[in-house]
Amino acid sequence: MTIRVLLADDQPLIRAGMRMIVEETDGIDVVGEAQDGAQAVRLTAELSPDVVVMDVRMPGVDGIEATRRIVAAGGSARILVVTTFDLDEYAFAALRAGASGFILKDAPVDELARAIRHVASGDAVVSPRITRRLLDVYAAHLPADDRGDPVPTPALDLLTPREREVLVELAGGLSNAEIAERLVVSEATVKTHVGSILAKLGLRSRVQAVIFAFEIGLVR
Repeated sequence: MTIRVLLADDQPLIRAGMRMIVEETDGIDVVGEAQDGAQAVRLTAELSPDVVVMDVRMPGVDGIEATRRIVAAGGSARILVVTTFDLDEYAFAALRAGASGFILKDAPVDELARAIRHVASGDAVVSPRITRRLLDVYAAHLPADDRGDPVPTPALDLLTPREREVLVELAGGLSNAEIAERLVVSEATVKTHVGSILAKLGLRSRVQAVIFAFEIGLVR
């Protein structure tokens, strides 16, 4: 099955470079290009891409707001954010808005295609190492009250005790394989639990699950 991709970046040369990389990869087609966030939202609705490769810093409607609008529209398109720095606050805001991950603009050529494939399959493209660094930065900006006792959240009552355990480990930045080893279960079982957690909490990606757990104080 061919993965349909929309490229959104205000710099024509960047879009051209990404198009060249993507179109040299079997099974991935570029179905459109957007030069700003507003056009990205419109073309996502018109073209129904599987993945939108989204620059966060664009004039007018930026990538964060465009991500919010695309997610709010309820479509199936997943967002892969492109950023310059791995701790870019804009990239983090985009993840909170519903993006499935991010990739650096100076990443190796083959990494873009690999990231697109991961996002299209429902995985998040944020390594455990980067997740931990993101949370370290995020924690430093939380008010003191937000780092206290866990906030009572009705949504948590929807999770089974095992799913809560998985969520805690997930929020620690562990991969499925690492969680499986720690909880002494199979990796397939962990993947099933993660999918159930996302569905019950109404989240789009494991990255959002990490942020959710951190914001309610489930982990510190």
